[in-house]
Amino acid sequence: MDAKKKILLVEDDEALANVYKSRLDIEGFETEWVPNGEEALATATRYKPDLILLDAMMPKISGFDVLDILRNTPETANIHVIMLTALSQPKDKERAEALGVDDYLVKSQVVIGDVVERVRYHLGQS
Repeated sequence: MDAKKKILLVEDDEALANVYKSRLDIEGFETEWVPNGEEALATATRYKPDLILLDAMMPKISGFDVLDILRNTPETANIHVIMLTALSQPKDKERAEALGVDDYLVKSQVVIGDVVERVRYHLGQS
């Protein structure tokens, strides 16, 4: 059996994060959760996830800034990043795409099954 794919979940809403982490674990992923951008950057380098589910609106460092730093850091530049956000404006999506996001999902427009599907797709498991 292949090693479990590792997912780093970056979400400041703990209740929502627990729902996602539980589902991803059930789906066979190894999931680590961090509540903010600073920890996301430190953890991405240490944990070496295959994919990062990244919230945009967080205290201290926004998801956009996290994405920018990840993409400009050699060790993390190639990690798949799916932004999962409440921001539904086209300009926000365009900004994320300009920074090199792999996928942009608006929380109000997706259910958790859709998110799992996109995760599998980007990890080549669909």
